Amino acid sequence: MSTLTFRNLRGDIVDIPAVAASAMKSRFGAVLDQATKAGAVAITKHDTTKYVLLPVEEFESLAAARQPTLHSLSAEFDDLLAKMQTPRARAGIKAAFDMTPAQLGKAAVGGARAKR
Repeated sequence: MSTLTFRNLRGDIVDIPAVAASAMKSRFGAVLDQATKAGAVAITKHDTTKYVLLPVEEFESLAAARQPTLHSLSAEFDDLLAKMQTPRARAGIKAAFDMTPAQLGKAAVGGARAKR
């Protein structure tokens, strides 16, 4: 089997195995297993990729990534909000609100320098 190289949604360059369409007839089960292991299999016809066989989980992930639904955005918001509700996060917010403007400015400059 040869491979197909492409850039996925995260921008990573990945290789997926490729199989000729004629080989699908005789090795269908093995190709399905390969798609499960590799995440996808490119199906070629006359040395040109025509199709990509992928597990339903991968398809659902790609379909969801194309257009976020209100439900998925709401769930993402809820997750982010839950992370901000930890005792450490609350203490950090309280400390920020208790700072004087000069202290807050100094902390902001220190934080900006630390990220460089």
